[in-house]
Amino acid sequence: MNKSKRPFTKSKRSFRRRLPPIQSGDRIDYRNMSLISRFISEQGKILSRRVNRVTLNQQRLITIAIKQARILSLLPFLNNQKQFER
Repeated sequence: MNKSKRPFTKSKRSFRRRLPPIQSGDRIDYRNMSLISRFISEQGKILSRRVNRVTLNQQRLITIAIKQARILSLLPFLNNQKQFER
């Protein structure tokens, strides 16, 4: 059967490519709080590489920077502010 005569073919959808969260000029450093805070969840957990959409090397640098910032008390280890809505 010829491919062009199939009744239920998927159309080629165009998709917009997401911009990488870290540009080439950004330094991954424990002092760069605006960059680091993007990679932490609301509970204070470090987000995974799939969620962040960064490379393996970038994820390692992010993790080290977050841990350094936590040790120097720039970031909290836990975010225990629970919001009770009733």
